[in-house]
Amino acid sequence: MSSQQALAWSLIAASVAAEVAGTMALRYADGFTRLMPSVAVCALYGVAIWLMSIAVRQLEVGPTYAVWAGSGTALTALLGIVWFDESAHAARLLGLALIVLGVVIINLGAR
Repeated sequence: MSSQQALAWSLIAASVAAEVAGTMALRYADGFTRLMPSVAVCALYGVAIWLMSIAVRQLEVGPTYAVWAGSGTALTALLGIVWFDESAHAARLLGLALIVLGVVIINLGAR
């Protein structure tokens, strides 16, 4: 892996963090009726997409998006369980495991 690709994957990690933070802020935005959480949602989603757009200059779009979407979905679901005390049923945990497995399979096919 080149240093440019390593940097691109670091940007994807930062993009995932921004997207997940934006999604967590959605809960507090209360249907975009509260100003500061609403501004945070829009800003964080904007940063997430911007970082992704920089990263895909060096990475393939399909596998990169799979990692971004899958890890963001899994992390958001886990944070919902921990932060908002959402239920952690076996089916939800199995779904998270399948997301991770799907991302691995997509990336193996890209090689």
